[in-house]
Amino acid sequence: MRYLPLYNLCYLLFILGCHIETNHAFVIQQPTTTSISIISKPQCRLHASGPLYAGGFEWNDPTEAFDQGVENPYKNPALMQGEEGIKIDPARLLSPRLAGVNLYFVGMMGSGKSRIGDKVARRMGTYNFLDTDQIIEKASGMTIPQIFAAEGEEGFRKLESQVLDSVHPYVRCVISTGGGIVCQRENWSKLHTGLTVWLDVLPEIIIKRIENSDRPLLQIDNPLETLRRLLDERQESYGQADVRVSILEDLDEDEVTDLVIRHLHDFIDENPPAWKVAKAKAQAEGLDWVK
Repeated sequence: MRYLPLYNLCYLLFILGCHIETNHAFVIQQPTTTSISIISKPQCRLHASGPLYAGGFEWNDPTEAFDQGVENPYKNPALMQGEEGIKIDPARLLSPRLAGVNLYFVGMMGSGKSRIGDKVARRMGTYNFLDTDQIIEKASGMTIPQIFAAEGEEGFRKLESQVLDSVHPYVRCVISTGGGIVCQRENWSKLHTGLTVWLDVLPEIIIKRIENSDRPLLQIDNPLETLRRLLDERQESYGQADVRVSILEDLDEDEVTDLVIRHLHDFIDENPPAWKVAKAKAQAEGLDWVK
């Protein structure tokens, strides 16, 4: 099978690196006719007030670097009241609670991953939005249907995995992924570096949104039956997501965005970092956290 030459991917990701607010240095190796290599070298530095000692070893309290003391605004509405009566968007309070962790939107085609992901990123303010399908199209100079026609689904999935591998080292990103990205087991090693959000939409709702689209997998006589089959095949994989948001037909995009933001705040409450759990336990038992 002939695979697409992705020389443009190097350049595109270099440009993306210029627009994303991260401390990454890119080394782009000269591509050959058969492969490219993109190496991202994170240059993040965490600053603490000074060394502490635990068990005889120098140790930095994670509180200094990560915990900004922001609570769930839905449980403490006073946090959403700013000066002069101006209401603070709870999405703005989500960013410090995530501490730079990426958000990955997964779900079926037509579930709204790109539109909702973009709205979430815009409302958060400090996160950037990326769409893996758009990156593939810009890098290859071809549309998704053209790639399917030239390389088949297998070729497209390989490109999809390569793009995910290239963008996941960034931080503070909301990333919309293709509907089938969860089917490749190796992709989960990247998706699990962030929080995954599954937009769960019934096939009967999806078909109304994309009935006349050029989606490659739906160019058949019974697209609704195909959607049902694909969802059934992928249900278990989608179920690995951290957050599941069930979307009803009468919800508009802003209401879905609100649901996503609230679910993420609740997930953070229900899944605190291990160090925070250990610290709370030690303090509850009257032990010195650091001595």
